[in-house]
Formats: sequence, C-alpha cells, structure tokens
Amino acid sequence: MNKKKDIIFGTRPVIEALNSRKTIEKIFIQKNIIKETIQEIKFLASKQKINISLVPKEKLNRVTRKNHQGVICYISPIPYQPLDEIIQRCYENGKDPIVLILDRITDTRNFGAITRVAEAAQVDAIIIPDKGGALITSDAVKTSAGALNYVSVCKVKSLKNTINQLKESGLNIVSCYEKAKDSIFSIDYLTPTAIIIGSEKNGISSSLLDLSDNKVKIPMYGQIDSLNVSTSTSIILYELIRQRTK
Repeated sequence: MNKKKDIIFGTRPVIEALNSRKTIEKIFIQKNIIKETIQEIKFLASKQKINISLVPKEKLNRVTRKNHQGVICYISPIPYQPLDEIIQRCYENGKDPIVLILDRITDTRNFGAITRVAEAAQVDAIIIPDKGGALITSDAVKTSAGALNYVSVCKVKSLKNTINQLKESGLNIVSCYEKAKDSIFSIDYLTPTAIIIGSEKNGISSSLLDLSDNKVKIPMYGQIDSLNVSTSTSIILYELIRQRTK
C-alpha cells in the first residue's frame, strides 16, 4: 500500500481538500495546538460532518515524518452513496434489496474481502459507521480485487437509526452471530433483507441485536467454533442467493 495516496497533510492542503469536497474519511489533529488554520479546518469539517480525532503529535509522526503542521487528512478512494436512493431505486426496478451492515469491523483486509464477496452476490449496499469501522484506503480497494469500485458503500452516523429506517422501508433485519439459536438455513431471504455482520473480536452490538427481526448462526460441526468474518459473510450471502435463484 502506498499510504501517500490515502493522506493529505499540512493545514493549507487539508483546507483545500475540504473546500473541494473531496471524500474524506477522517481528520487527525494534534492535541493542544492553537492556530487560525486549525480552527478553520475544525469549522469546515464540522460543517461537512467529518470526523475529527485529537491525537498526540507522536501518532501523526508515525503516519508521516514530513512537516504535517499538526494535521493529517485521510482521503477515501471511493465516493459514498446515499442509502435511501439505493433502496428506492431497487424497489422501482422491481428488486428486493440486499443490504449488508458491518458493525465494528475495523480490519481493512477483512473489509476488502467482504466487499469482494458482496459484489459477487450482487449486494445493493454495504453500510458502515462513520466511527469504529475500517478506513477505506487504497489497500482496501486492492484487497477487494477492485470490487469497491462496483459496490455501493454508505457511511452513516448511526447504525441503530439506519436499521430503524431500513425496517420502515420494509427490510427484514437478520443478525448473523455464533450465539444465535436458529440456523442461517431456517429463515426466508426472499423478502427485502439486511444482514448484520459483526467483528470476530466484538461481535454484533447488543443494541443492534435488539433491533433484529431474526438472529441466526452458521452451524459448526468441527472442533473450531467460529469462522473468519469474510467467510461467514460468504456463507450467509450465498444461502440468500440460493433461495432467490431456486
């Protein structure tokens, strides 16, 4: 990965990126730094609802040894898409939407692998949170084998609010996690469906589980009790595809 493709640093270049409305992942600003240009960056980022993290200077130095002037900006290599328009377009085209919701999946390679599967399964949208998710970088695009150029990714403020909106739009919410009682093979995926996938370490947030219409697990018959998150995503998506292509 060439990280230079994913970052902009220095106050003026970052201000220019904000003014030109580039797709920005997040901005790191050095703690306790007082500059007029830094205040301008904070104002512009707030106006555009872009995440800012205040971090020690050492963290910025680990990203680049060049003169960052206390600010580093991560640029997304893809544009984010509006979820409501995607759902509406699916219905207008007579298709039952397939949506994938990724909760607390922070590993870029896992994210890329999941995206590759999602593109193959013709998922209509991948939803990620604007905080606590993997950064969309050139490395993620590479790991996805270019699938990120074809799958619509939607970044949202609140997964909980988004799930409620999806329910109002007629989607069935399915949580796939290892402690569920029912099997992924026991439910109907023929209706509009949103599948929630959690990280291997933290699983799915309890607040999202509470909103789910179905909680399902992948049956495990061997000695190992869990699978890689991208493998799990593949299995449940292709059960959905199997049912829809009978």
